[in-house]
Amino acid sequence: MTYPATIAGHTKHSPPVWETFEARKVAVMEKTTQEELKTHLMATNEEFRSLAEKHAEYHRQLEELEAKSHLTLEDEAEEQRIKKVKLRLKDQMNEILSRYKAQQVA
Repeated sequence: MTYPATIAGHTKHSPPVWETFEARKVAVMEKTTQEELKTHLMATNEEFRSLAEKHAEYHRQLEELEAKSHLTLEDEAEEQRIKKVKLRLKDQMNEILSRYKAQQVA
């Protein structure tokens, strides 16, 4: 769908400004809700809290490695290992978030 230009600098194919604003507003609301949900789960769900704490610890270790001026082959291998573990933890946390959201809708 094409839109007429509504503001100088927009092409004739740009969505109206209000659509862009609404999309951003929805994204901010979803992020706020997501952050509130994470805060709630940190306070009420031991498994989520444990995963989040482990994730934060691996994040700290990764920052230490990345702060080095030179990484040895062992450092590089450890960096890759930590990134994989962090991703696995994040996936587990997201699974808990999804389950919790599904329970709230049901």
